[in-house]
Amino acid sequence: MRDKALGASDRDAAPARIVSVGRNSAWIAFEGSDELRLASFRKSIERESIVPGDLVMASPLDDERYVIDRREPRSFALERRTAGGRSKTMAANIDGIAIVSALANPPPHVSMLDELLAFSELHEIEATLLFTKPDLADPAAVETLAGLYRGLGYRTLIVNPKSRQGLDALVSALAARRTLLIGQSGVGKSSLFRALGGRADIGELSRAGRGRQTTSAGRLHYLEAGFLIDSPGVGEFQLHGIPAGEVAHGFVEFVQPGTSCRFTDCSHRSEPGCAVRAAVGTRIATSRYESYTAILARGEDPAPWAR
Repeated sequence: MRDKALGASDRDAAPARIVSVGRNSAWIAFEGSDELRLASFRKSIERESIVPGDLVMASPLDDERYVIDRREPRSFALERRTAGGRSKTMAANIDGIAIVSALANPPPHVSMLDELLAFSELHEIEATLLFTKPDLADPAAVETLAGLYRGLGYRTLIVNPKSRQGLDALVSALAARRTLLIGQSGVGKSSLFRALGGRADIGELSRAGRGRQTTSAGRLHYLEAGFLIDSPGVGEFQLHGIPAGEVAHGFVEFVQPGTSCRFTDCSHRSEPGCAVRAAVGTRIATSRYESYTAILARGEDPAPWAR
């Protein structure tokens, strides 16, 4: 999705990537540097028009702060439909999402993984699964879980930054990509950033727009020919108000059996002659079907993993 640049040019401006956005300010990282800098907006720029991943031109001020002069044209915008039916842009200029889940402490939240994967399918963006803390989990259970998602065609990596297990594969998978990192707190995202050579501290924006160093917002790490942006939350990626038939298309293994259902508008919940339900336990994992029905049953309520 391409659009026109905003604002005016400034001879001192330099290109920077948006990492996180507050009410009046944003954390930015200039091209080639992981260091976060606080920047305000020109009055000509609407705060809602700037999202993580945007490339902007930013100029220095006298107090070691910066000002965003304009936003550059986007190559892609990741949008979702809100509960009220409106469209919301969540990120820009990315070409993939990486979903991080610990294998233990905390245990994997399968329904969260399935909903985020369905989100990626419905928004036509490539997803990679990163499982951390394998040293704390049963090896057989690890292989079973990873095998499920690999069997569905998802790139699935087991990564342990402490032992450097899987790091070479991770670097290879992300090196030339522009990726949004998604995962709950405590799953090891900071360890991944450190292992990749990035900074582990995160800049938070208060509601007033003032910056402070904490551990709850966003960060960026430049890779060989791409970048990795840490998304501060997972709640934004819930599937709200989407018809059952559309949600079903987010579950890749439902599509082929669904063509054999008796009814073309089958919701795969209670209709007779449902080929999807008939495949549960064989071609479709029970956990995946349970995740699907949970999304439909929840309606507009927040998912348990997003509260």
